[in-house]
Amino acid sequence: MTPDAGVRSRIGVLVSGRGSNLQALIDASQDGSLGASIAVVISNVADAFALERARLAGIATSVIDHRGYAARDDFDRAIVEELQQHGVGLVCLAGFMRRLGRPLLDAFPAAVLNIHPSLLPSFPGLHPQRQALAHGVKVTGVTVHLVTDQLDAGPIILQRQVPVQDDDTEASLAARILVEEHRAYPEAVRQIVSGRWRLEGGRWARGAGSEGGSSA
Repeated sequence: MTPDAGVRSRIGVLVSGRGSNLQALIDASQDGSLGASIAVVISNVADAFALERARLAGIATSVIDHRGYAARDDFDRAIVEELQQHGVGLVCLAGFMRRLGRPLLDAFPAAVLNIHPSLLPSFPGLHPQRQALAHGVKVTGVTVHLVTDQLDAGPIILQRQVPVQDDDTEASLAARILVEEHRAYPEAVRQIVSGRWRLEGGRWARGAGSEGGSSA
């Protein structure tokens, strides 16, 4: 089951850090290319720079510190309550450094997105650029996927490729991947907000007229 177009077009973004992917979503929302508005930005870190980005854009912000909750589910329920108060239908993780539990995933079924700097299912979890270099792959990239209770294992919505250069370091590869992240996340959100997609089992299928999902 997916949210209707009206609800889906109100986005909540969860952040923990500097928020460069949040900025990409803000920019796309402001220039009209996202097809959606950002209703609220929620951080578990009070001094996250992402909150300043949101405030400068006139977006409502909230801090919900996970350290104030004895159980992860209670933390998730607090986030759900805040998202629902802002009428959110689609949730985007943008550098949010906490695993999500069932209360949040059940409250937003098939409506929580994450972006990961590798071509999943390759190199899930931490330090994917380091993993790519260690394995000697020639191509890595970016994946936008639905969040499930399995780490970086949800249905893939969109991927972009990034070649690995012979002289790449973890930092240089991460920087080039980040450029593609800033392009891919708004594109994936735009596709979902359009409503021209469906979940068939564990795989995304897009209807006629929808945008392509993978590009180099």
